[in-house]
Amino acid sequence: MNAIPSASAERLVRVPLGERAYDILIGPGLIARAGKEIAARLKGRRAAVITDENVAPLYLDALIASLQEAGIQPSKLVLPAGEKTKSFEHLMAVCDAVLTARVERNDAVIALGGGVIGDLAGFAAGIVRRGVRFVQVPTSLLSQVDSSVGGKTGINTHHGKNLVGVFHQPDLVLADTDVLNTLSEREFRAGYAEVAKYGLIDKPDFFAWLEANWKEVFSGGEARIEAIAASCQAKSDVVVADERENGPRALLNLGHTFGHALEAATAYDSRRLVHGEGVSIGMVLAHEFSSRLNLASPDDANRVETHLKAVGLPTRMGDIPGELPPAEVLMDAIAQDKKVKSGELTFILTRGIGQSFVADDVPSSEVLSFLREKHPQ
Repeated sequence: MNAIPSASAERLVRVPLGERAYDILIGPGLIARAGKEIAARLKGRRAAVITDENVAPLYLDALIASLQEAGIQPSKLVLPAGEKTKSFEHLMAVCDAVLTARVERNDAVIALGGGVIGDLAGFAAGIVRRGVRFVQVPTSLLSQVDSSVGGKTGINTHHGKNLVGVFHQPDLVLADTDVLNTLSEREFRAGYAEVAKYGLIDKPDFFAWLEANWKEVFSGGEARIEAIAASCQAKSDVVVADERENGPRALLNLGHTFGHALEAATAYDSRRLVHGEGVSIGMVLAHEFSSRLNLASPDDANRVETHLKAVGLPTRMGDIPGELPPAEVLMDAIAQDKKVKSGELTFILTRGIGQSFVADDVPSSEVLSFLREKHPQ
């Protein structure tokens, strides 16, 4: 991938999970066609649309009109924006709204928003009536390339992030690339961290292509559609191989163990750190930690940091505004995120760019020592 590949105005990625197989449509103008695409795939004629206060003024009316035009009777629930919405309180509100709308098993819950709304609405869709149909309409780059695909849903608790949830695959994902034009630069950069992740897991050619073409991805057009489609295809391949994260799907957590700990350390305050920024710092830390364990060259960690820094992402714990708790507190969050067995952790490490692997024998003492070394003083 040394040049920008030719891409049509729309791409389709199929997630072949047997009876739970579904399409990911990627391209401009999909919200206006959402009703038609949903009606073509689902038998139900009711839908509960879940969104947030940031997205609703921009796209809710267009989605509702599209559903009505296709003969689907919609209801709507607008929630506060932000990571703190992924809570038991708001889960109850969504479940109540879905039941009030008389959504049955063949009807749909539609998530219109970023990863927070997708995770929360998907969790509700998975448990109301023991499972109703679910459609993702992701409105952030991060959710289009990562959280909307694969069926992982959940909420946060004071114990940590995403520790309560279910696997509930969507029936359709509509990634309207036009909506990305309304994202702030910070939000787009945060989503880009997940795009880069797919190259770092096992697609070194894709990472090299991103190094050469990231400016075109940011500016839009064919390169952006291609990057999103490549990311969705990469995630689809992993999900199909390991739907419930019993093995290789854990590779998708590259950078996330460190990142989740940093999010918890900032109390999920988006003014200080958003998910993609945590992942960016986490991916650099994962490569540096792999180098510390003599698994990879320090040059690889430097290359990863150079690229992420070039696009404007934070790459160091010291880049996070405000003070962080001691390394021991970060270690506690890591131990909760990835279970400790006999003092050893499961981590995603790497032998180089695009050579990530699951290591289930990482000593906690090594991780703590590394965190103390990297912790800003």
